[in-house]
Amino acid sequence: MNSVDVSVLMSVYIKEKPEYFKEALQSVLNQTLLAKEIVLVLDGPITPQLQAVIKAVQEERPNLFEIVPLKENVGLGKALAEGVKASHYELIARMDTDDIMLPTRIEKQYGEFIKDPGLTIVGSNIDEFYDSPDEIVGRRIVPESYEDICSFSKKRNPFNHMTVMFKKEAILAVGNYQPMIGFEDYYLWARLLKAGYKGKNIQESLVYARTGENMYARRGGRKYFVNGLKGREAIYQAGLGSISDFLISCSVHVVISLLPNSLRASFYNKALRKKNKKEV
Repeated sequence: MNSVDVSVLMSVYIKEKPEYFKEALQSVLNQTLLAKEIVLVLDGPITPQLQAVIKAVQEERPNLFEIVPLKENVGLGKALAEGVKASHYELIARMDTDDIMLPTRIEKQYGEFIKDPGLTIVGSNIDEFYDSPDEIVGRRIVPESYEDICSFSKKRNPFNHMTVMFKKEAILAVGNYQPMIGFEDYYLWARLLKAGYKGKNIQESLVYARTGENMYARRGGRKYFVNGLKGREAIYQAGLGSISDFLISCSVHVVISLLPNSLRASFYNKALRKKNKKEV
């Protein structure tokens, strides 16, 4: 199987589900074009079950992993920053530990960088599922062109974070991932776009993203409300949006944070997501 100079970056912490993590790793191994490295940041101690998943894949693919163990849980932003620095290859593909790559993800994104060396970041759409990727419940479609991405970024996250492949040098140039609870990725993209780095989203879904009631629950309550306002203020200051864009995004955030969980799920599905249809 052919491989390319790409690192896949994942952050693992103690509450991950081993069965989901195993599926995620297996999807990285099942690519039509393989990455040469998987960088696993262990964000604090992890369970024996999670360690067993890593060990099993290491036995299947020796020398594939770069393990970055952190003594304590430092949060996603700091963990990913360490992972970026530890990656040996210029192109880094982000991946979550409970999602599933489609087999052509690495091949298609790597091909975009070959076609256009001026690109810094390439993402894609996602298909969302609850229990099985065979039953898609929705899609998050993001803008394709650099101009549309810049415009979209003024109010909403223009990339699906678990789909992106980016250049390490550019990420380090704008300050790498930084602590920003719930907005680590969006804050980084805002700084990239503000600095003039070029991006693109492939107009197909290259990742199956796991969703459900827990996701909607995490997007409500006082903690999410406060952290969200802080995150959006930082993104406004670092990004391309106007004060009116900032106020609109904050208003939407306030509404989402205060809604009951069932209504929040309905809002996401109807207003912010595209439902699964045959013609999509």
